[in-house]
Amino acid sequence: MTKEKTEMILGILDKEYGVTKEGFFHKEEWQLLLAIMLSAQSTDKQVDETLPRLWERFPDIETVAQARPEELEDAIKSIGLYKVKARNMKKCCEKIWKEYGKRAPMTIEELIKLPGVGRKTATLFLADAYGIPGVTVDTHVFRIAKRIGWADGKNPVQVEQELMEVLPREHWNRINFQLIYHGRSVCTARKARCRDCALAQWCGKRI
Repeated sequence: MTKEKTEMILGILDKEYGVTKEGFFHKEEWQLLLAIMLSAQSTDKQVDETLPRLWERFPDIETVAQARPEELEDAIKSIGLYKVKARNMKKCCEKIWKEYGKRAPMTIEELIKLPGVGRKTATLFLADAYGIPGVTVDTHVFRIAKRIGWADGKNPVQVEQELMEVLPREHWNRINFQLIYHGRSVCTARKARCRDCALAQWCGKRI
């Protein structure tokens, strides 16, 4: 795909979905990291509804680290995979508290060493918390990037690298939420609504 076509697509995405997003409710960086962890395989609405009560009940990183798993489970039980996430929250906060002086790390290499934090979560956290440019590849980004010809990698890491080469650096942080919104509303996995798609003319894999 030419640079001009890519710029046209990016312009449409900016117009359709905006250039900024509302982040999860938080006051400290570690809270944002946990919120992103909770959002995996859950809806943003579920997480948004849970966070105010969660931070009221566990206001600092020490209270999460020292909480019993059952207490954390009770606080997030409306969220998918809450038992696993509760264990990871506790272990993650313990490690940040003891090894990083209560501040979440600022590199992918350090973040992915934390329990429950994968590359996608780490990249998204760095973008949202510190404004560090990075491309986050979830299922929507993976699918749509390949459909419009930006990537042909066989796994998220390959697609991430391809997108970083194709896209201007200033678009890295927002391409994730833009393609997520597009994937949820138009270019769905089961049946894409190609007639309603503003990107259809560039899509080489129409359904």
